[in-house]
Amino acid sequence: MDDLAALVAGELPTAVELRHRLHADPRLSGDEDDTAEALCAAIGGPADRIAKTGRLLRIGSATGPAVVLRAELDALPLHERSGVPWASTSGVMHACGHDVHCAALAAVARAARSSDLPVGLLILLQPREEYVLSGAVDVLADEAFAAHEPAAVVGVHLQPQLARGQVGVSPGPVNAAGDHLEITVTGHGGHGAYPHRTDDPVLALAQVVVALHHLVSRRVDPLHSAVLTIGELHAGTASNIIPGSASATGLLRTLDPGVRDRLHAAVRTTVGGVAMAYGCHGAVTISEVNPVLDNHPALAAATAEELAGGPLTPTDFRSCGADDFAFYSAEIPSVMIFVGTNDADLGLPGLHHPEFAPPDEIISEVCAAYLAGFHGALAAVVNAS
Repeated sequence: MDDLAALVAGELPTAVELRHRLHADPRLSGDEDDTAEALCAAIGGPADRIAKTGRLLRIGSATGPAVVLRAELDALPLHERSGVPWASTSGVMHACGHDVHCAALAAVARAARSSDLPVGLLILLQPREEYVLSGAVDVLADEAFAAHEPAAVVGVHLQPQLARGQVGVSPGPVNAAGDHLEITVTGHGGHGAYPHRTDDPVLALAQVVVALHHLVSRRVDPLHSAVLTIGELHAGTASNIIPGSASATGLLRTLDPGVRDRLHAAVRTTVGGVAMAYGCHGAVTISEVNPVLDNHPALAAATAEELAGGPLTPTDFRSCGADDFAFYSAEIPSVMIFVGTNDADLGLPGLHHPEFAPPDEIISEVCAAYLAGFHGALAAVVNAS
């Protein structure tokens, strides 16, 4: 097989230009056709539509098993403040690194077209990673994806919690399951001057929120990880009116199925019990968004071995972030590789921040991670079967 790394290096200038175009003209979840078409034009060759606005491109052997390399197409509803010349001005922003992932994957794909691959390489341009109705679920449900015989799936994601040069590639759980919480407290509204004639759902909801935030510290083993965040509160229409209801939404993140089940029960009990103590009725709907992202042990180890001795240093990294890549890991041997972006001198902001725009040099590091995952999949999954 040709030296893919050398071929990829020759594609980096084109990848940088592509990254700038994608970053300047981003698309929200479900509206990624333009982004997908730009990538397909850059990669070349036939492409099939999948998951409505996603694309599949196969390189190398047209039959038999394939190693899947996945990148995400969508951006976020943020007004960019990065100050880079190629910043978006549309109120939509690639603030999670998807522009870098896509540009790097395009470079790898273009190089692969000039290489003699020992197995099929399936490029997956996935839509709707940032959306609750996950694009990964639709990809897995599509017979066209299964027809390519995906033997392993490789994902790469930028990670500001890691230093530049570090790469997180740990076996087992590396990202949390995510569950969406919708809470409603119903009381008896009335005039703000006569609170004794009401059952105040605003006060009850405030106490519910405080009580929920104690669950992790008092119901979860300190050696396990969980995060509960209430991100939205809605109540009332005027300062002198006690409303009849109040609502909140949040997200529960867990890495252990047992902890997840216990916290689901505790959330329901807390919402109902605390609201009742204030004369109100509390209800919660828990929607499971993502499962735990579980890196295949042999694939993660082989990927780390491919990285060892190179410019990137494998390290252990796990977080309570959530990613719909977890749906692939639940069905197919998969590895998510986290590429560090933190630079103390630059003081780069984190993901989903309006100033997040890591330097173009990070593209080559993401390419190296994709290549390590591909070679790791050959060693640990394809050749081992």
